[in-house]
Amino acid sequence: MTGSGDSVIRIRGLHTRFGSTVIHEGLDLDVRPGEVFAVVGGSGSGKSVLLNTLIGLNRPAAGTIEILGEDAATLDTVALHRLQARCGVLFQQSALFSSLTVMQNVQLPLKEFTDLPPKMTEEIAALKIAMAGLPPDSCGKYPAALSGGMRKRAGLARALAMDPEILFLDEPTAGLDPIGAAEFDSLIGGLQRSLGLTVLMVTHDVDTLYAICDRIGVLVDRKMTVGTLDQLLDNPHPWIQAYFRGPRARGAAAAGKAG
Repeated sequence: MTGSGDSVIRIRGLHTRFGSTVIHEGLDLDVRPGEVFAVVGGSGSGKSVLLNTLIGLNRPAAGTIEILGEDAATLDTVALHRLQARCGVLFQQSALFSSLTVMQNVQLPLKEFTDLPPKMTEEIAALKIAMAGLPPDSCGKYPAALSGGMRKRAGLARALAMDPEILFLDEPTAGLDPIGAAEFDSLIGGLQRSLGLTVLMVTHDVDTLYAICDRIGVLVDRKMTVGTLDQLLDNPHPWIQAYFRGPRARGAAAAGKAG
């Protein structure tokens, strides 16, 4: 089962709140197979809350979320475990275990979700580390010995360990310099095309939107407005206009046209 209709992620009537503070109210969203979908919004709009809800770290107050045709809220433990194995997550700070080497970090999902022998998990992990653009000698290094960009790539390698169908990214270029961010965008775009991934990312990086994203969901007024860049540029909402036609957006657009 791949999803409801043409959607691999389907959200209907999502409500999330913390105490009396409402974050999302009646939010609907469909993410299509094989697209790079970005979620943007102002500070406090609930971007990370939405991502955490999708990956099961936050329970919604109401509404339904289907991922790959499965409603996680209705699954038993075994079925939920199978669904989680079909998704990869790169957290903003990479969330690597500091006491484990890069190789050991990438092996973790393989040990959790499979019964493969250690030699095979090492071979798979080494392949994923190479796919993420890290040199072979990084396998035996600990996270503290890596640069911020290398830690991002190690986290990406771990997210790819189980050959996921959906890749969730939380602020993938945050903390990277412009060259590193552009290289990471290129890496994600190349992996998405070669592996046929569906990518959902939370980002504030306008350059990323122009570089690799097919559609964008804007969190504003507790709901989501979805469209392509061209469609959102024509949206009259004041915040959307300020975001997509502001100085940073104009610079990103000019760079995109030049590229």
